[in-house]
Amino acid sequence: MQYPAPIAKLINSFTKLPGIGAKSAARHAFYVLDMNEADVLEFAQNLINAKRDLTHCSICGNITDSDPCIVCTDESRDRSQVLVVEDTRDVMSMERMQEFRGLYHVLGGVLSPMEGTGPEDLNIPSLIKRLEDETIKEVIIATNATAEGEATAMYLSRLIKPAGIKVTRLAHGLSVGSDIEYADEMTLFRAIEGRREL
Repeated sequence: MQYPAPIAKLINSFTKLPGIGAKSAARHAFYVLDMNEADVLEFAQNLINAKRDLTHCSICGNITDSDPCIVCTDESRDRSQVLVVEDTRDVMSMERMQEFRGLYHVLGGVLSPMEGTGPEDLNIPSLIKRLEDETIKEVIIATNATAEGEATAMYLSRLIKPAGIKVTRLAHGLSVGSDIEYADEMTLFRAIEGRREL
């Protein structure tokens, strides 16, 4: 037996979300059907508002409802440091920590020849333009510790270093509470490479 067209379309819509398969999509769709109409309308309006009202900051590329974003306009931030991340979720993670007080730059992805993503597909030109500002002394590259993240970090380093700006990379290695015996070789290598004096 096939689902009626409205529920089939709703299920299909849910399958377009990452990590949602057919069974999860059906579960979500039937959950929505059981919601009261006011909650469904609010949910739909929130989706529409998020799509319409959010944009990317013209300076850093972070997602925002005002341009420039609140980080770029915050005069209390350390303007000598720019932390380069892959996407907005990385900015949110760093902000939750409440330790980094510099600025951000969101690339919108990483270099990935397998997926056809080259430098022209990333938010790199605006980063280079920002570096013309003489107050920026350090660029911290915080791409993920994947092959693509490492390639992107190396590419950015080669672009930025000739300008005389210090380029650093977030340390990678053993997480708190982990055992050395269970760590893979790359994690141990990064832990040794990122060691610091006590």
